[in-house]
Amino acid sequence: MALLQKIRRTLRHRWLDEDDARRALPPDLLARLTQRVGASEKRHTGQIRICVEAGLPLSYLWRGATARERAVMLFGKLGVWDTEHNNGVLVYLLLADHAIELVADRGLNQHVTPVQWTAMVERMRVPLREGRFEEGLTQALEEVSAVLVQHFPAEATGTRLNELPDAPVFAPQDDA
Repeated sequence: MALLQKIRRTLRHRWLDEDDARRALPPDLLARLTQRVGASEKRHTGQIRICVEAGLPLSYLWRGATARERAVMLFGKLGVWDTEHNNGVLVYLLLADHAIELVADRGLNQHVTPVQWTAMVERMRVPLREGRFEEGLTQALEEVSAVLVQHFPAEATGTRLNELPDAPVFAPQDDA
């Protein structure tokens, strides 16, 4: 039975490609999300990146990797860990598994427990599973922003260093 599940998962992931991801998040939605990330980051010193991927690379599928494993790797690859206050957050959406993951840097993880992160992810799963990507990703931004505002409010000077691009990114299709 495990082999059959692995074959099904592999086919599901290989069936979807970047075109599917771009259809799920068309240019107008990407523009709205970019604007929301920028507006959010004016309220705190954190950095938020949204990354969307249609399906996992083959190397991840062969070893049975999870969406979480891929999200952690992309957290590093996209430089979300490399922020001044160590308070970057990656919002990762994997379409083939209907999965969302939040990966936060160590500065923020000092203030938020794994149980709190899990609860946030669970609240986002329903709209994303139903294909309501804008609703689910907006909810993710709102919840992550609330945590960042609470623990890393914007500095009184009003100056904001934007360390990472605000625009959502489609995951690079490599086999790393």
